[in-house]
Amino acid sequence: MYLKNTVKEEILLGGKTISIESGILARQANGSVLVRCEDTVVLAAATASDKPLEGTDFFPLTVDVEEKMYAAGKIPGGYIKREGRPSEKSILTARLTDRSIRPSFPKGYRNEVQVIASILSVDQVNPPDVLAIIGASAALSISDIPFLGPIGAVRIGRCDNRWVVNPTFQELEQSDIDVTVAGNREGILMVEAGLNEISEEETMQALEEAHKYIVELINFQEKFQTQVGTQKKEPKIITIPGEVEYKVREHATDKLREALKNPDKLEREETLALVEDETVERITTMLEGKERYIVQTLEKIQKEEIRRMILEENKRADGRKTDEIRQISCLIHPLPRPHGSAIFTRGQTQVLSTVTLGTLSDEQRIDSIGTEESKRFIHHYNFPPFSTGDTGVLRGPRRREIGHGALAERALLPLIPDEVEFPYTIRLVAEALESNGSTSMASVCAGSMALMDAGVPIRENVGGIAMGLVVEGDKHAILTDILGMEDALGDMDFKVAGTTKGVTALQMDLKIAGIKKEILKEALEQAKRARLFILEKMNEAIATPREKISEFAPQIYILKVAKDKIGELIGPGGKIIRGIIEETGVSIDIEDDGTVYIASKNVINGARARQIVESIIKEPAVGEKYLGTVTKTTAFGAFVEIFPGKEGLVHISKLSRQRIRAVEDVVKAGDKILVEVIEFDKKTNRTSLALVEDTNKA
Repeated sequence: MYLKNTVKEEILLGGKTISIESGILARQANGSVLVRCEDTVVLAAATASDKPLEGTDFFPLTVDVEEKMYAAGKIPGGYIKREGRPSEKSILTARLTDRSIRPSFPKGYRNEVQVIASILSVDQVNPPDVLAIIGASAALSISDIPFLGPIGAVRIGRCDNRWVVNPTFQELEQSDIDVTVAGNREGILMVEAGLNEISEEETMQALEEAHKYIVELINFQEKFQTQVGTQKKEPKIITIPGEVEYKVREHATDKLREALKNPDKLEREETLALVEDETVERITTMLEGKERYIVQTLEKIQKEEIRRMILEENKRADGRKTDEIRQISCLIHPLPRPHGSAIFTRGQTQVLSTVTLGTLSDEQRIDSIGTEESKRFIHHYNFPPFSTGDTGVLRGPRRREIGHGALAERALLPLIPDEVEFPYTIRLVAEALESNGSTSMASVCAGSMALMDAGVPIRENVGGIAMGLVVEGDKHAILTDILGMEDALGDMDFKVAGTTKGVTALQMDLKIAGIKKEILKEALEQAKRARLFILEKMNEAIATPREKISEFAPQIYILKVAKDKIGELIGPGGKIIRGIIEETGVSIDIEDDGTVYIASKNVINGARARQIVESIIKEPAVGEKYLGTVTKTTAFGAFVEIFPGKEGLVHISKLSRQRIRAVEDVVKAGDKILVEVIEFDKKTNRTSLALVEDTNKA
């Protein structure tokens, strides 16, 4: 029965086969598909409520990505041994999927829609995130849900100057570009990119390359849809009653127009709230029970007026030109104890970033289905409710905070030195203190300066800017440094971060059905000019890293020992290494290749630990003399510790030129004696010593 209803289609994309299958699994969902690339398999299921969600003025779409540890043949860590809260990667994949499909639903559609992508198998070669986006599109397309797709999604990499479509995990490690793009036939809908200081021209080439394959995937899904697709339900669109809109426009348009010209966010919002309250009170007396529609009409008028001002009057709410950046101020090292700190303020957007340096043992361990097991550069982003003048409950990080933190981390990562050059774990935390447009890009700027303040040897600053777009017919305007209101009421949120050399991160979300490449190219060039201006302001505050790290940060010493010396340094049961740590209070990490990291908050203790380690790994040289300690005596001689962890034997015949009856007649355990190395066997690691005569016991 199942096999009879099964439909499967395949497409060869960039040398890899992607298949979509339907009819076997999750058949009670409105639409479900199994998407596969080699041994990576994702099940995508889409469902929708039968009726619109009452009382809501937004589209209630929910996207979840479920990572199953069994997909990678792993058992979850921890005590419970069961998947708990979503991993950071699954949240980021869910956000990618949401941002890709959201623009392709009818305006005014208010039915609850849920898409769940379950990652069932991962081959540790092919990433599952792009498959989740394709699966969501295909599941929605074959369902009766009024989805205006399908859409396509691909990842583009570049290895050895050649484009790679949907690169493997291994190819991504070699790639200087990691760009995930979703779109429709008309253009691009979503971009998420990490770039290694790539020029705007090359970035544009990557996006154009991606769109070619997006069209292929759309054709592929449409073919699949003709075989298994269900007729779409007629969407019930929530519209504002004509009489309500007429009366609200008549009463409030001029008042809103005047209020929107106030450049101060808080004053503008206060005035708009007064207009709303007064309008609701007045119109409700005439049209009882229509409060919700009154508020929706006021929001509609605000959107129209903001867009009209921009396109017709070339004016923005705060009086700026379309390519003008708000006033910028930078404050370096505002906090005494964090290892580095900076505050970046742009208009009424302000972010405080702090840096904490730790040892390599502090790196983050990652328990997931992916190939990444740990990372030593961590960026966290916090968005407290007071940043927008609101109250709220403080819980763990929300999806938006995780997404913004990951974006800023991606923007700064290409400048972070490797552990050989800078053997520290680096945690960067961004606190959004004020928000009126793009705290994520402000966190890039503040984070870059905080890294320099901490003495992290980054080559140059990284700056970020958020761009907006307003499109009406043939007219369009690209906005530099958008306000929160322009983000909410505009058609695009386009974030670009980078150095003077090139772009390091890119994120784009659209609220319209695609964007022409000419507009995208124009936005990239305008963003470059803005970024270079911001970098100038940042460089005036701090342009090079401090020469020394904070006195409160751990001091790290690096030594290299031969692999065959690692066991000797650790000692039996860890005795030697534990003894050093107990004596000096340092922490010591030993890598498999023989690299030894000694971390200490006390310079004297660190130097002492280093001296002990060096003495242990040091090989005795014939002829060298040491003041050693007798550790034990035997019938045939005395064992003497010449430096920590290194003993040699003074044979009874070498304790004196004269014949002696017993070793104890000359030395006893605990005595300090001067000895000379007469032989050292590297193969057996044995040292033969002789007592230097005519020396006093210490």
